[in-house]
Amino acid sequence: MKLVYTDEAIEDLKRLREFIAVYNPSAAARIATELVGKIELLPDFPKMGTPVETAPVPDSVRDRVFGILRLWHDLEGERWHI
Repeated sequence: MKLVYTDEAIEDLKRLREFIAVYNPSAAARIATELVGKIELLPDFPKMGTPVETAPVPDSVRDRVFGILRLWHDLEGERWHI
C-alpha cells in the first residue's frame, strides 16, 4: 500500500507548522513529526479512523482526530490519499 500526499495536505502541514512555530518552534517540529508518524501507520492499519458517512463510499474515506487536528484519508486502489 502506498501513501500519496495531496498538494493541499502538504500545504496544510506547512501552514500548521509555521503557525505553531511563531509561538513555540520546538512544539511545531514535534507536532508535525507526530502527525506524519500517525499518517505513516496507514499502510499497516488501513481501517484506522471512522468511516465518513457522507462520502460516496463511506468505508473508503475515513476520519481521524489527533489532538486538535482532523485527518481525512481515502483509499483508491492500493493508495491512501491524504
